[in-house]
Amino acid sequence: MQAQPPELKLLTLSQSYPCSYLDNALSNSIFIDSQTPPTWQQYCQLNKIGFRRSGQHFYRPECPSCNACKSSRVRAGELDLTSKRLKRILNRASGFSYNLVKPILNEEHYRLYETYINERHADGDMHPPSKDQYEKFLVGNAVYNHFFEVRDTQGQLIICTVVDLLDDGISAIYTYFDPAMSQYSLGTLSIALLCKLAKQHNLPYVYLGYWVKNSKKMNYKAQFRPFEIYNDENWRELAEEL
Repeated sequence: MQAQPPELKLLTLSQSYPCSYLDNALSNSIFIDSQTPPTWQQYCQLNKIGFRRSGQHFYRPECPSCNACKSSRVRAGELDLTSKRLKRILNRASGFSYNLVKPILNEEHYRLYETYINERHADGDMHPPSKDQYEKFLVGNAVYNHFFEVRDTQGQLIICTVVDLLDDGISAIYTYFDPAMSQYSLGTLSIALLCKLAKQHNLPYVYLGYWVKNSKKMNYKAQFRPFEIYNDENWRELAEEL
């Protein structure tokens, strides 16, 4: 007899906390009890209704007086990689290589992560970085967890995106990159390459986490069209929401 999947238990935090994206707003989440983590099939379904993974936590925003966080995704197969901006970025990086690897802790990856946090997010809650923090947050042992590496022409690691491979797409969990190579627009490059990878694997979507309309931190995501957001009932193109 086939084993039944675990029954998932939803929890919420007892206290709300300041929002990272909107001033003077409070944030909270519902999350899956860590004692009964979802199977891959359950995770795929949760992802379709706005849940995300962070480390070993599977969660969705559930804020007391706000509904601004919208789960977002790019229709990878329809993304125009020949548009003027993306074509220029991809041409600059034409000699770079990319690959999926196992998500393990090693010095090369940690050094890049440490540099990225120190230079780009020194005012954030992930500073100061540590190996323990890095391992708990980004290194996973599930079969769907991977590191998406991008290396320059010398073979140096310049971008890593932690990704989960799901039944309908690639979920980008977190990206860190070499801040000294800003001329290559590495954040944009990583998403463009993930869309290429999704197309190669016949996966229709690249999930980009949450998008908040009035947050400047989120503006970059909407440049990738067709761009969809989840409105708590279904997925719609962003243009339909404006």
